Amino acid sequence: MTIIGLTGGIGSGKSTILKWFEKNGIPCFESDNISRKLIKTNLKSQIVEKFGLEICNSKGDINRNLLGKKVFKNPKLLESLNNIIHPEVTKAFDNFKFKHRESPIILKEAAILIESGAYKLCDIIILIKAPKHLRISRVKRRDGIRHNDVLDRMKNQWSDTKKEKFADYVIENVSLDKMYKKAQEIFEKIKK
Repeated sequence: MTIIGLTGGIGSGKSTILKWFEKNGIPCFESDNISRKLIKTNLKSQIVEKFGLEICNSKGDINRNLLGKKVFKNPKLLESLNNIIHPEVTKAFDNFKFKHRESPIILKEAAILIESGAYKLCDIIILIKAPKHLRISRVKRRDGIRHNDVLDRMKNQWSDTKKEKFADYVIENVSLDKMYKKAQEIFEKIKK
């Protein structure tokens, strides 16, 4: 089984490429979505215990934007959150690999695949890049957060230049057509 690691900074277009691979029959594991689900369910009590009730909304659910504002300005708090979440995401990925053990190729998406060291579990790394201004506008629109909040999140991720040293392939996300064409080229090489 070949494990493709798909990464890129916030707003780079990882989800778009992931959907493209899914349409091409590749089982895809979305670390970011798994993390969101875990925050709402299995890990909620641990996170509230660590970060306090003030990160919850009126219904008692964790408000990810409030949590983000807290951790993305404080590297130690972000590390504490990652120490709660990452082991559970790793277990979920192990289950995913087992479920798809007959698949010749699977894909693991993670924004901090390289920073977390999870890239070491992958055979091939694909980095998605996009200009900073595009990434900022995408995240503001998608998450409904302020410009400075996006910048705080970006500061906690490695630069594309630093990530490129770990990447086998790089896809520039400036136009969908070019991005899909590059994804197809990479996919053809991987299938060989």
